[in-house]
Amino acid sequence: MCENTEHSGECVKTLDVDINYKGWGYRYQQCLILFLSLTVAYSMRSCMGVSLVAMIQHDIEQDNGNHTNVAVISNNNNNTEEYPHLYVNEDNYKAGGFFNVLMLTPPYPKLKWNKRIQDTVLTSFFWGYMLLQIPAGQIAHRFGSTYLLCSALSINCVVSLCFPLAVFYGGWKLAIACRILQGLSQSFIVPSIHTTLGKWAPLVERGRMTATVYGAQALGTVLGLPITGFIAASSMGWPGIFRFYGVLSGIMAGIMLWFGADSPAKHSKISEAERLYIQADLGQKEYNSNKRLHVPWKHILRCRGLYAVIIVHIGQVWGQLILYSEVPMFMDKVMGINIKANGLLTALPFLVMWFTNFFFSWFSDMLIVKQYLSVTNTRKLANSLGCVPAALGLIALAYVPKNLYAVETILVFICAFKISAHVGFQVNPIDISPNFGGTMMSISNFGANLVGSLAPIATGLILTDIRSEQSWGHVFLVTSAIYFFTNLIYVLVGTAELADWNTPGSDEEKKVDDQEASPMISKVKNNINNT
Repeated sequence: MCENTEHSGECVKTLDVDINYKGWGYRYQQCLILFLSLTVAYSMRSCMGVSLVAMIQHDIEQDNGNHTNVAVISNNNNNTEEYPHLYVNEDNYKAGGFFNVLMLTPPYPKLKWNKRIQDTVLTSFFWGYMLLQIPAGQIAHRFGSTYLLCSALSINCVVSLCFPLAVFYGGWKLAIACRILQGLSQSFIVPSIHTTLGKWAPLVERGRMTATVYGAQALGTVLGLPITGFIAASSMGWPGIFRFYGVLSGIMAGIMLWFGADSPAKHSKISEAERLYIQADLGQKEYNSNKRLHVPWKHILRCRGLYAVIIVHIGQVWGQLILYSEVPMFMDKVMGINIKANGLLTALPFLVMWFTNFFFSWFSDMLIVKQYLSVTNTRKLANSLGCVPAALGLIALAYVPKNLYAVETILVFICAFKISAHVGFQVNPIDISPNFGGTMMSISNFGANLVGSLAPIATGLILTDIRSEQSWGHVFLVTSAIYFFTNLIYVLVGTAELADWNTPGSDEEKKVDDQEASPMISKVKNNINNT
């Protein structure tokens, strides 16, 4: 006996199990672990924008010269009263004592990096991030995701703890090297999460589970920005920012190693009913098999749905970088907000985003379960709700008077709707192929970050004057146009139909099954004819 589940016009066979299995279940535990891991990762990623505000010596950052050395402000120097902005050299700083050398006590160094160097440091993370996306998807598919996620968080822990000393002794070059290494390790996170969700998320719960996990992109920013601001303004200074996130990442790596599981079949405590419910809904044929499916590269690369996801993903990454990395600088230079308030005000829109995430995830699942819309049209609607209001909000931000209440209201509006795209394009690869969703997302992440990582560099070129309202308006208008265009392509080309090539088993296995079934089918036909 089998159930039929509507999936964008496709009939999906399931086993005769309770399709309405309810209860907390271990699938939600895995969802929570993935959510916490991504929260930590995004906190580490998004903190850099506010950190740079604290790290840079602002009275020289507009200099067009190649000022890239470390400058240390000494409040204890005897000449401070006569020269209030005195820079002491590295040797004098080292003479301050062991704790000063490790940057555990003030004074902390200030960096003479101009805007282009700052934007390069921001962008360098994505150079590493996109480099291993496709291999990351393959490794996660072949060897499982738990150990990959644990390793990624552990590497981020070590690099983050070492970052302050790397900056002090190696300047911007070693800072870029550290950011690239963090990007390389974090490149495994999203493909691994998609691979795990493809094994744990039934169709009727997919929107909620995926949106809950990827809601960490908003919550990570909500926590990261104000925490970064408070730590930077405290006695720990900007070096304390990276130490805090390093310790947090290490703790999360331990949780992932202890409680994570690649699939229901590999979870030691999951009930038989829940395991069968998940696997039957996903149409899995061999529940306890450790056999890995061969990736159908030809089919994946010919899938138009994949290219629609890549295009709209580019727009999302571009807008995300502007909101996460550049808006703190906008709030500082144009709005004149101090470092503590900067982190709080920049984080508020993302807090609203995290709450609206629950509504959009419920809304998308309701449309599918009630069959008001097909899966394809649901994804397109959700994605449009994420892109179009964000684009309109950015246009308004370019022209509105630079009043704090007006600017903050527009940012809240943008983020409140932007999160809807997470149950649009981001869930889409799992709809097309639960078995190869991680591989498809790794390809999409590579293409999106290859182009989207140019956003800080493009911003640096547009901002000839970092305090110019007109120049910032151009940045927002360019981002708005990208949102509009990429969403239009997705609406015209995108699909969420379950792919034929997702079905487990090779073509040879299918032929054997057909050969074995043929005598039985012939016998049944003969009995019917005789009757």
